[in-house]
Amino acid sequence: MMEGTARILVVDDEQSMREFLEIFLRREGYDVVTAADVDTAVTHLEADEIDLVITDMQMPEKTGLDLLLAAREVSPETILIVVTAFGTTDSAIAAMKEGAYDYLTKPFKVDELRIVIEKALEKKILSSENRRLRKELRSHSHGRNIIGHSAAMQKVYDLIAQVAETKTNVLVSGESGTGKELVARAIHEQSARNGQPFVAINCGAIPENLLESELFGHVKGAFTGAFQAKQGLFEAASGGTLFLDEIGDLSPPLQVKLLRALQERTIRRVGDTVDRKVDVRIISATNRRLEEEVAAGRFREDVYYRLNVIQLELPPLRDRIEDIPLLAEHFIRVYAEELGKDVKGMDASVYEVLSGYAFPGNVRELENLVERAVALTHVPMIGCDLLPPSVTESREIPCAARITGEGVSLEKLVSDYEGSLLREALSFTKGAKKKAARLLGISFRSFRYRLEKLRIEDSKQGD
Repeated sequence: MMEGTARILVVDDEQSMREFLEIFLRREGYDVVTAADVDTAVTHLEADEIDLVITDMQMPEKTGLDLLLAAREVSPETILIVVTAFGTTDSAIAAMKEGAYDYLTKPFKVDELRIVIEKALEKKILSSENRRLRKELRSHSHGRNIIGHSAAMQKVYDLIAQVAETKTNVLVSGESGTGKELVARAIHEQSARNGQPFVAINCGAIPENLLESELFGHVKGAFTGAFQAKQGLFEAASGGTLFLDEIGDLSPPLQVKLLRALQERTIRRVGDTVDRKVDVRIISATNRRLEEEVAAGRFREDVYYRLNVIQLELPPLRDRIEDIPLLAEHFIRVYAEELGKDVKGMDASVYEVLSGYAFPGNVRELENLVERAVALTHVPMIGCDLLPPSVTESREIPCAARITGEGVSLEKLVSDYEGSLLREALSFTKGAKKKAARLLGISFRSFRYRLEKLRIEDSKQGD
């Protein structure tokens, strides 16, 4: 549902109701925690990432409305559904006015609860994606443009200028964190379409059953919950540019629908019988080798050639280490201003260490590293003491294993290294998993999944 399994908190002072909802929700595939009172529920919200809360309105001492107000402070992105007894809907309506997503009246039907939960989580997914895109747009407008004077980046700039003048579809490839969306925006801004919309969507971040509606729109009544007609992103971007990030994650059925849109320059909303003309330039991006996906039968060849008329490949940061000082100085200025710190730059020894680091997370990892250093420093110049051990000790890591006649276990080496970084991040943050995830530049859900996968014991010191 979300990135991994959605986590739901059930709050009710009646044990039988808590147990019933826990069993039902676990059967539906959700991760469930429970609380018998508001204070315990708030503790869960502070310590963990809760996607949705189902809370009774009337409880001893504090009510569901109290929980709603507290949740708004400690976990504003969490969605709340309130449950109220028959004949006492006034309190539920008051909760709705304070921001609750919906309410149910006891006794309720499980099918009714199932639909309300699904719609609430769909809303959370789309809201999160919109916030991400708005944040990236704000960042871009503040001057965080493509930066680099290396020969590799000069080639990228030249190609951006060339393709911007055409109407041709472009495929931007490169590892995660290399700045593919920034390149797509740069192409759009240098094109004749720059006065028209630039619309971006991450095809890997939205469930398949929602993605078709997001791309092509839907008519009223097309499916449960489609209470009104909705314009899709193809229509929203008409006249401008549509950026399809992580295009390699698109399912085969949606690849077929995308092919039709590319060939015919028309789309059909879900549930509709009418075709609509759209004038959209497609820029797509992937960190996969799509030619390999095509060869393996996971990606349609005809779609690949429609998208890959011109390919622009972004170099990883390790292949343009001469750009590291320029990028670092830029990020220092950005975060010194954001965090109100008097930070002037980095010691020469820091650049020496960074130039020898592989940067698996590329420019995004460098940005996170600089943000962390600026946040922690108390002096104008950042020293090596503010670099994480994963960076300062990185030169020793490749020497830990050598290929011999007996061979090595690559999966075990990678797993061991990943585990050491997870433990190190937890140690640095004194067990705070959310902070540790931020240090590693990954989402909290991804961090929790990796802990479980590697069977690393969760810290109980809080989040």
